[in-house]
Amino acid sequence: MALFGTDGIRGLANRELTAELALDVAVAAAHILVESSSNRDHRPTAIVGQDSRASGEFLEAAVVAGLTSAGINVYRVGILPTPAIAHLVAESKADLGVMISASHNPMPDNGIKLFSRGGGKLADSIEAAIEARIGEPWERPTGLNVGRAINDQSAIERYLTHLLASVTTKLDGLVVVVDCANGASSLVAPEALRRAGATVIPLSDQPDGWNINDNCGSTHLENLRKKVIELGADLGIAHDGDADRCLAIDSTGADIDGDQILAILAIALKSRGELTGNTVVGTVMSNLGFMKAMQSADIEVVSTPVGDRYVLEKMIESDFALGGEQSGHIIMRSLANTGDGILTALALIQEIKRSGKSAHQLAKVMNRFPQVLINVPNVAKEKLSDSTVISAAVSAAESELGDSGRVLLRASGTEPLIRVMVEASSDSVASEIADRLAEVVAQELG
Repeated sequence: MALFGTDGIRGLANRELTAELALDVAVAAAHILVESSSNRDHRPTAIVGQDSRASGEFLEAAVVAGLTSAGINVYRVGILPTPAIAHLVAESKADLGVMISASHNPMPDNGIKLFSRGGGKLADSIEAAIEARIGEPWERPTGLNVGRAINDQSAIERYLTHLLASVTTKLDGLVVVVDCANGASSLVAPEALRRAGATVIPLSDQPDGWNINDNCGSTHLENLRKKVIELGADLGIAHDGDADRCLAIDSTGADIDGDQILAILAIALKSRGELTGNTVVGTVMSNLGFMKAMQSADIEVVSTPVGDRYVLEKMIESDFALGGEQSGHIIMRSLANTGDGILTALALIQEIKRSGKSAHQLAKVMNRFPQVLINVPNVAKEKLSDSTVISAAVSAAESELGDSGRVLLRASGTEPLIRVMVEASSDSVASEIADRLAEVVAQELG
């Protein structure tokens, strides 16, 4: 089984993702980094950060040990969002970025995300090359040739400067609740919104190493919804553990998902003549309501496989300005080369301010189709495409739905399961068809 998934390496910390593995990955990445450098006289540098998981402490130590032992100078930036690492790599012209995080996964998990020069995620071919080099014999540098580890005290302020450079409309007068998931955004997200002019009420902003994503953040919106309604706030913002996602709650308590945010931003960019190619990039999981909203706005949609890396690849390939996922990964290429939940929040709130409309009114641009997603665990996901029984069941469901819905089955890139997604005109229809297909998948591949 491949070590790298759709978003780096991920697994149960100290069981699947060990300190030994983290060190070996760092060494292998360092070797490829040095070999691909156009300037062999230049000592390569790396930026290393982490989210707030306790396991990140020993994994970060292992990564730093691996890189420095291979002759790389490492700048440790501590607890910062994943997009901050991408930005700092690009800004400092570092050769590599490493983020220790499992994003929205539960606390016991952790992960390693790697960024190339310029701050982009590594190509599949580079990840494969790193995996192939793990554990190989190598000549270890000594003396002056070993790398150094430097604590970078300026990183937080440099990232905040980058975030605030995106603010052209002050957010004065708006009350915003921000749920930081007790994760990597706990310091910088509230501070960025305050400096942008909003009145900010932080929620789940006290990480203790164990409480990341624990009944909070973008995967658990209940607390945020309650606080927004209780305070009569204009908007609630929810980030995941590493803050590359942004979801929202409007003043009525209704959810605003990534598709709705993407639709709002796409229409706003088009109105200003900034939507390159009059096109927005989504994924195969984009809601049917999003597709119809974009059609009504005369905006083209290009779909990619699930994963913000694939969205970005398509955006770079065709020079598109905007793309994203229903999960809240939104990429605005004029501002960043990866999804950034805090940048997304700032962009959304600025549209509220500019338009004079509430978040609830803006979100009405899209009529979200009921969508049911069932995860079928403990199945042979690699055999999904070979099952004629499953294919027949999907075809029957698609015929039943016609133009009023759709079906998508896909193997997870980060977990051992198959996702069954059904959209329909009603929750009951979507649930009935999804349950039926999930049972077929379990019987055929379980």
